[in-house]
Amino acid sequence: MAKKNEITRRQFLNYTLMGTGGFMAAGILMPMVRFAIDPILKTEAASDMVDIDLKVEDITSEPVMKKFKVKQVDGWYESEVEQAAFVYKNDDGEIVALSPICKHLGCTVDWGTNPSHPDEFYCPCHAGRYYKDGVNVPGTAPIAPLDVYEMEIRDGKVFLGKPLPHPKAKK
Repeated sequence: MAKKNEITRRQFLNYTLMGTGGFMAAGILMPMVRFAIDPILKTEAASDMVDIDLKVEDITSEPVMKKFKVKQVDGWYESEVEQAAFVYKNDDGEIVALSPICKHLGCTVDWGTNPSHPDEFYCPCHAGRYYKDGVNVPGTAPIAPLDVYEMEIRDGKVFLGKPLPHPKAKK
């Protein structure tokens, strides 16, 4: 017979199996919980600005395509991706950096390649056109203006961040 505070064999076996099962369940669930929570806990870099190797004094009023590399992280895989921007000074002397990705189907636009509209960005895929400030020409294929890059000037050099929707884009 069992005494008042002693554990029976049945209770001991029950506690042992429940404890072992609990540890096994935790071992199976922890990687899944970690996978779900890890992106939320990860902090973004303080500055994602990239030096595009362009000095402020070299920028003119004519848009010039400047290519640069950005470090990209996909899960645990890190790679360098080449991106591009059209950089120029507008009529107010402000530096503008536009994304060359057409908002219609993602083709690459170019500056001044359409002979009938030499002072516009032109997308050869579906004859899309954009004014110099990146706003889409009404009646052409693009549905929104070109994106504008975040920008900083440090030590006379241009640094670009992520492309953001154009301020004149409809929300």
